[in-house]
Amino acid sequence: MVFRNGTPLVSERDSGRILELSPYGATRTIGDIPGVAGAGEGGLLGLAVDSQGRLYAYSTGTDGNRLQRFDVAGDPGSLALGEPEALLDGIASASYHDGGRIAFGPDGMLYVTIGDAGRRGSAQDLDSLNGKILRMTPDGGVPADNPFPDSLVYSYGHRNPQGLAWAEDGTMFATEFGQNTWDELNIITPGANCGWPAVEGIGATGDFTDPVQQWEPSEASPSGMTHIDGTLFIANLRGQVLRAVPVADPATSTAYHSREFGRLRDVTEAPDGRLWFVTNNTDGRGTPGPDDDHILSVELTGE
Repeated sequence: MVFRNGTPLVSERDSGRILELSPYGATRTIGDIPGVAGAGEGGLLGLAVDSQGRLYAYSTGTDGNRLQRFDVAGDPGSLALGEPEALLDGIASASYHDGGRIAFGPDGMLYVTIGDAGRRGSAQDLDSLNGKILRMTPDGGVPADNPFPDSLVYSYGHRNPQGLAWAEDGTMFATEFGQNTWDELNIITPGANCGWPAVEGIGATGDFTDPVQQWEPSEASPSGMTHIDGTLFIANLRGQVLRAVPVADPATSTAYHSREFGRLRDVTEAPDGRLWFVTNNTDGRGTPGPDDDHILSVELTGE
C-alpha cells in the first residue's frame, strides 16, 4: 500500500493487480503486473513510488523474483499502468521466504528486502542476493558508497526480512520473520551481518548484529512497518496485533488492536496524518469474515 501524489495504490499478491482507491473507498484496477506466478508466499509483494511518480513493484515471476518499474499515466480516478522496465531479475524464489518489501530511504536510494528462499546458506554468501537487504539507485545501479564494492548488498544474514522504515535521524529499521524461536526488529547499518542461519534472535556472541527487540513468532510475524513522529508502527500477521515501538527505546513496545481485526499485513501513514493498516485474513492462513479483507484507518492521538 503506497500513496502516489496523495492517491492510495494497493497491491494484490495473488492476482498481481494494482488497485486505485477512491476517497469513498471504491477500487478500480489501474493495471496488472505481468507474469506474476505466485505460489504460497510468492506473488506481487512490494510497492514503492519515486519522486517522479513512477511505480516500482517487486514480484515473483516464472524465472524468479524481480524488480520492475512502471510509468503511471492519467489523473486520479483514471490512472493507468505503463509497460514494465526490468531493474533486477532472476532472484531465487520459492513458495516461502521471498521477502520483497521495497522502500526509498531518506538518501533517495531504493532498498529491497530479499528472503533466503529456503536456501539457508545463501544468507551468508555475499555473491548471492538472497537473504539480503539491497541498496540501489532509482535506476537499479550500485551506489558508489555501498559497503561491498560493485555489489547491491547492504546487509546480510537475513532469513526473511520484511518492513523497512527510517527514523528522523536516518536510523534504518527492518522487521524479520524468524523460524521457530524469534522474530526480530533490527537496526540496519552498512555491511551488517544479522547472523542467519547461525543465529536466530539475540545471539549475544559478538560475531553478529543482534536485533534490538525480539518476539515469539506466535505473538508477532512482523510484516509492514512505518515511522511517524518517533514511533515505529508494525503490522503483525500471526500475532494479529499492531505494535508501536518508540525509536528512543526500541527494546520496548505497546500492543494495539490485539486479535481485533485478525492478521495485519501492512501499515502506513496517510497524507491526512491518519494511520492506515491492511488486514490479511484471506491469504489461506487466517479466518476471514464475510467482508474481509479491509483497509482500516485510525487517528493518531499522541498517547
